[in-house]
Amino acid sequence: MQTFEVFCILLPLLFSAHADVVERFEDEPECLKYFYKDKVPEWGASTSGAARLCQRFVNRFHFATLYDTNHRIAVYSAYQFEPSNGGGREKRWFVEPQLVDMSWQAEMKDGYWLGKDFPGVYQGEKQALNEDYTNSGFDRGHLNPNGHHPVPSRNATFTLTNVVPQNPKTNQDAWRIHESDLTTLFLEKCSKAYVLVGAIPSANNWIIKNNVKRVNIPDYVWNAYCCVDNNDRPILSGAGTARNTEENYVVKRSLDDLGAFLQQFSTEPVGELFYNNCQA
Repeated sequence: MQTFEVFCILLPLLFSAHADVVERFEDEPECLKYFYKDKVPEWGASTSGAARLCQRFVNRFHFATLYDTNHRIAVYSAYQFEPSNGGGREKRWFVEPQLVDMSWQAEMKDGYWLGKDFPGVYQGEKQALNEDYTNSGFDRGHLNPNGHHPVPSRNATFTLTNVVPQNPKTNQDAWRIHESDLTTLFLEKCSKAYVLVGAIPSANNWIIKNNVKRVNIPDYVWNAYCCVDNNDRPILSGAGTARNTEENYVVKRSLDDLGAFLQQFSTEPVGELFYNNCQA
């Protein structure tokens, strides 16, 4: 009887340890570590239809995403910067099985092969699909960039829950350069860098397929970072925003400036994006 009781206590913990879609990021320590001092932003928490994804690939977590299942784009992805070890670009595009059915596997999977496992089941009710982007005129714009990670985390960024429809010129030019500049900054100045990258959905601009509004085309993309030293003390912070158009430039901002920018798009207080606003 005692053995059975212990098993009953452990069973929820075992399930939680293998969950990909979670109720709260705070419930999964291995997912919470992507937020500085375990501080999850208030920004986006009240988004209708939000899903909290601990992005699992090759049986471990690589970053966290707050995903808007109504607009089918991420509110933000949170990650820790890691130097890249190369490895090229992933040729597959992954989907989140548990956004189709919570009983399915707790790891991202190529949508093509997931369809083979569950033929006839529609995968796209709560998330974007690869075919949504095909011939749309928009790039599959990474929020968490593959260039900020080594393999296999690099591969894990190629999930459709981590991308938004991004203007090709901005994605391939100004925003790419901005990400590259951050790589240099993080390598030269930071012991560790915590990063948030998000999107501001448009009021009514969508990728439309078969007369159905499939994926919202955001008005802006943004990111914010908090750099710390070897003692986990903040030493540097900053942010950037870019309109999702061919204007093709990035506005560099402070965290306070970014907060004021984001406040334009919310009726609720933005709150701190990082613990103590990344201040010592």
